[in-house]
Amino acid sequence: MDNKSIKKLESDLWESADLLRAGSKLTSNQYCMPVLGLIFLRYAYSRFRKVEAEILKDRPMRNGRVIPVEAIDFAEKSALFLPREAQYDYLVNLPEDISAANLTDRNGDPITSLGAAVNNAMSLVEDQSEQLKGVLPKEYTIFSDELLSELLRIFNNNALDDVGGDVIGRIYEYFLNKFAKNVAQDDGVFFTPKSLVKMIVNILEPTSGILLDPACGSGGMFVQTGDFVNQKGLQANNTMTFYGQEKVEYNAQLCLMNMAVHGLTGVIKSGDDANTFYHDAHNLAGSCNYVMANPPFNVDKVKAESAQAAGRLPFGIPGVNKAGEFGNANYLWISYFYAYLNETGRAGFVMASSATDSAGKDKNIREKLVQTGNVDVMISVGNNFFYTKSLPCTLWFFDRGKNENVKGKTLFIDARNYYTVVDRTLNEWTDWQIKNLTAIVWLYRGETEKYASLLNEYRDALKKYANEAESTDPIKAVITEDFTTTVDTLKKYLKDQQKQAKKDVDSADRKDKKVVQKKWDEKLEWDQEVLTTAKDALWLYEKFGDGEYQDIPGLCKIATEEEIKDKGWSLTPGAYVGVAPVEDDGVDFEERMKEIHKELLTLQDESNRLMDTISKNLEEMGL
Repeated sequence: MDNKSIKKLESDLWESADLLRAGSKLTSNQYCMPVLGLIFLRYAYSRFRKVEAEILKDRPMRNGRVIPVEAIDFAEKSALFLPREAQYDYLVNLPEDISAANLTDRNGDPITSLGAAVNNAMSLVEDQSEQLKGVLPKEYTIFSDELLSELLRIFNNNALDDVGGDVIGRIYEYFLNKFAKNVAQDDGVFFTPKSLVKMIVNILEPTSGILLDPACGSGGMFVQTGDFVNQKGLQANNTMTFYGQEKVEYNAQLCLMNMAVHGLTGVIKSGDDANTFYHDAHNLAGSCNYVMANPPFNVDKVKAESAQAAGRLPFGIPGVNKAGEFGNANYLWISYFYAYLNETGRAGFVMASSATDSAGKDKNIREKLVQTGNVDVMISVGNNFFYTKSLPCTLWFFDRGKNENVKGKTLFIDARNYYTVVDRTLNEWTDWQIKNLTAIVWLYRGETEKYASLLNEYRDALKKYANEAESTDPIKAVITEDFTTTVDTLKKYLKDQQKQAKKDVDSADRKDKKVVQKKWDEKLEWDQEVLTTAKDALWLYEKFGDGEYQDIPGLCKIATEEEIKDKGWSLTPGAYVGVAPVEDDGVDFEERMKEIHKELLTLQDESNRLMDTISKNLEEMGL
């Protein structure tokens, strides 16, 4: 299934499921975990069917019949066995009148509703997996049978059987993302935006060893690491060991289901004993190859004595107030992330922007941290990357095994003005933008072959677009090896296409207008995608050519420890990269002002018409 089809499937499934919620009296909070649980169950069934087919392929016969599959057969393949009553097709095909079917649950009690049947299925799955014990939701009796039946039907989609392609993992993440906006559980910290997670994983480049996330939320760091490792041709479950701590048990449940849906195993501890301020729950100080996290920012009221007793504070402690508490825990987290690393370990994490130059004891800790020589990369991130916060943040990276090229140096990247707008309140990095920022890190590390490989990836992507175009489409001739020429020509081409689209739609018969419009919308969207890819390639190539790092004003700068000392031990990228020169955007100011004035007059006319309509409607209603 291609990317476009998956995106449509994600959107369609969400729309259907959310429409059902809107028609019920359930809140997003009540709805979130059970719906994600059904997606998990659907995944488990798809994987069960796939493994079952493999087992049956060479299954011996007994008395003329194939020997039935058993739980032990699945254990040998590291797969989850599903008893019949826990299989998705069994639940979908239950009769409308459940109580008349004389069903009993695993304890022998009668099943009188579809919700009870799904609860029983979840318990049966937990019986088969130590990792999932007490994790799966069992609140399905809050749903009416009609609502739950419709939800089961929505996810009974054959497209979700593409286990190898991880379609269902994508669906789970998509729903998790959507719920993050609506639920904002524990102030939204359970979900780290995917583009930030991808950036962290791309820069740390995990392949084997121990990975700890001591504030693991819904497990995004583990999932992206799994994807990264698997794309290298390795098996994440064989080469990586995943450990997580999560104080909020609800979030830990989301994490374990998320990992299971992506075929990953790990040890996740939750509850008070997994509060990272007071417990090293896995005893991993000094043992980790990788640490990744998006901890809650600016936490206060952390008990200083208890936190100090838990250790992992190699550079001293932040300021303690009169109540014997740490008033801001940012530097506790920063210290932990460093303390967990082994002698060659790497850490990457999200942190409040204020932490890069906070004063007092924070500054003392930061000075000692810089003096280790292991602060590797610092990236400033703009506003609106989170669903529940609009504040900017910074990505920090430590590397205790730096190569000779970068010892005693730190790369600063100011990416606050480099992003893609998703909507009015949300920004992100696209995959190409993530690759471009990662490419700067490669050049800083002297890994020029990776940079060259990315340029070839751009060229291949543009060639693919040219090959996909219809034989008569002029775009075939527009795309060349030269990024500058391609972008300039594509801009002109797109303007011509937009004019042609308007002309065709205007001249189409009334009955055909929608069809013509739809066809042109799809074509122009595709054209814009080609142009965006070419622009991303040019953005990178203009700055670094065929692969030679240079400091770019307003974007990136490699600084020595001495330079950082001269800046008062600040780790704020903007303090080092300076300001980019102002470029002429090529827009005629006078012409643009005329356009804006015309648009404003049109909007005012529309507003006046709407007010007239509202007034007439109110008069007719006698108001």
